[in-house]
Amino acid sequence: MGLDTIVSEVPRVALVEPLTTARALRGPFDYAVDDTVGVGSVLRVPFGGRVIDGVVTGLTDASDHELAAPIEVRPDDIPPELVDLALWLAEEYCSTPARGLGLVTAPGGARAKTELHATAARPPLPDERLTDGQRELLASLPCRASGPELGALRRLEARGLVRIDSRAVRRAPPFTAVGSSSVTAPTLTPEQDDALAEIRAAPRGDRLLLHGVTGSGKTEVYLQVAADTLARGESVLVLVPEIALTPQIVSRFTERFGDTVAVLHSGLSAGARYDEWRRLRSGEARVCVGPRSAVFAPLENLGLVVVDEEHDPTYKNDGDPRYDARRVAMRRARQAGALLLAGSATPRPEAVFSLRRLRLPVRVDGRPLPPVELVDMRTAEHTLHPHTAEALADARKAIVLLNRRGWSNFLTCRTCGFVWMCPSCDVSLVLHRASGSLACHHCGHRERVPSACRACGSVSIVRHGTGTERLADELTVSAGRPVLRLDADTADPAATLAAFQAAPTAILIGTQVVAKGHDFPDVDLGVVVDADATLRFPDFRAEERTFALVTQLAGRAGRGADGRVLVQTIAPDARSLVLAAQHDSDGFLDGELARREALRYPPYSTLIRIVCGAPDAATAHRAASAIRAKLGTDAMGPASLFRLRGRERSQVVVKARERRPAVAAVRAAVETVARDRTHRDLVLSVDVDPQ
Repeated sequence: MGLDTIVSEVPRVALVEPLTTARALRGPFDYAVDDTVGVGSVLRVPFGGRVIDGVVTGLTDASDHELAAPIEVRPDDIPPELVDLALWLAEEYCSTPARGLGLVTAPGGARAKTELHATAARPPLPDERLTDGQRELLASLPCRASGPELGALRRLEARGLVRIDSRAVRRAPPFTAVGSSSVTAPTLTPEQDDALAEIRAAPRGDRLLLHGVTGSGKTEVYLQVAADTLARGESVLVLVPEIALTPQIVSRFTERFGDTVAVLHSGLSAGARYDEWRRLRSGEARVCVGPRSAVFAPLENLGLVVVDEEHDPTYKNDGDPRYDARRVAMRRARQAGALLLAGSATPRPEAVFSLRRLRLPVRVDGRPLPPVELVDMRTAEHTLHPHTAEALADARKAIVLLNRRGWSNFLTCRTCGFVWMCPSCDVSLVLHRASGSLACHHCGHRERVPSACRACGSVSIVRHGTGTERLADELTVSAGRPVLRLDADTADPAATLAAFQAAPTAILIGTQVVAKGHDFPDVDLGVVVDADATLRFPDFRAEERTFALVTQLAGRAGRGADGRVLVQTIAPDARSLVLAAQHDSDGFLDGELARREALRYPPYSTLIRIVCGAPDAATAHRAASAIRAKLGTDAMGPASLFRLRGRERSQVVVKARERRPAVAAVRAAVETVARDRTHRDLVLSVDVDPQ
């Protein structure tokens, strides 16, 4: 749409947020538009000597400025409720409106794909002269109009015999079915019936937590509530924590609801992601399944929001804005008056504190949870205890969790003690033998595996520690059966899970993703290697994460066969491990909530982390000190952090009882320092509810 046609005789004023990353920019800005533009329209606008995209966040009738007009109206507008959500998110997480709005716009890098299609316009007349080839073409209709036949079809179109039009072509996401699924709903257990009755009786806008042991049938409850929602003409949003989990739950939803299910995640091609977004925006698809970014799916008339495995920390985004998809899902459900249904076998203390809890205390097959044995590794000499190695040899199908990927944790020179470090981060490089490289798991730096020490020239290089790659290799040699690996280096997670499902006997080894939501009824052994590793992190959530990791892995074993779980640890008396071995979720949650209340940790406070990054430590510390001075007694720091991606860093942490005033104070302090020209080359990062 051109400049001369966009402004009508009685122009309106659009309030436009330019989609730019500058934190100091204060919008929105006024532009003259006609009545075809509304809230959520995406415009191509002149801005500061450039032409960029902007989103209309409001409309008014007058402006104090001489206004420019947009150059173009983009074809894919945003639902107004998602504009409101984006602006709330920017405020809630101390980001900018532009960065919030960038999350809800149509996926970039692609547009609709079309192809020409030929159909019969009229039958040929009895005496109409046609070649044999033309008659064959007419007999093949309808067909795609492409290739060498296109010219002949165009000539038939000119004679009125053929109609050629352009049709949209869906680039469907690649899909590998994983796990069991059923077109019809199975008979529910009494516990599922009770939970479903409570959910159906819940008032609109209620927020519920489905606390069910692993294998208790939470997904079937989601499916039946989703069916109720669709029957009312409303739409459904289903969030899962990992892309690797989407094939299994998509299988379940697609079998039940067919093509009305769309998938959104960053692993899709640009074209497939755009087409799925368009199907949701048009209402062709009314169920969206995906990881955290799917919380921004353009669904209208939303009636149900499901957050599966709500305990999982991957719902937290690690880039600006650092939103928590669980909290955004709550906001979106409240905004739409939709039911929020979160589910987990190991819910977070925050969820137990804030949501109404429903119970699924037994497995659907009536089997007990598998026995869990803590294996004391304090005197063990190898990665696997002999007792564990023997159990793996006897098991038919096993899942082994080791929460470190790669071959070895780090390399050293035996002669001079040199350690191979990342040149951009103050961390050691991890050996990945399959790719022949050392890698930084923070910035992505890679270099070739050394043949000699760069400091002294010695060829005596020592590998320290074991990751999933090394353990999988060792097990492949000794196990005598397929050993499959699932971690962030796995090229095709869905194919790996499908292969494990199909194998009569196999071992699946991987990082924490192997403990998440998978349903393999023939797994008879679960193993957690170095289970207490997470307890050594300086994090108030360390015990919660350890308990969840062990409990979730235990839930993968013994679903359809007799099973057991071995947990290797050098801290066999640790409270979180003992309670996980006893499957005592209530005992853990009661103790954890009491501890957090005493120490004033979430959910009894709000934490906000501000990180200042700069080329040198003095600049970073000076900026952090300036922020700390503006925040008063609730702030702690500044404290130095390890160098990351070439920047020295210093942080300030706020612990406050009142969330909204604390967020507002941090935003004001950060914006003031960001505008101060004395803090040059400064990168500011604000993380509300850091994980």
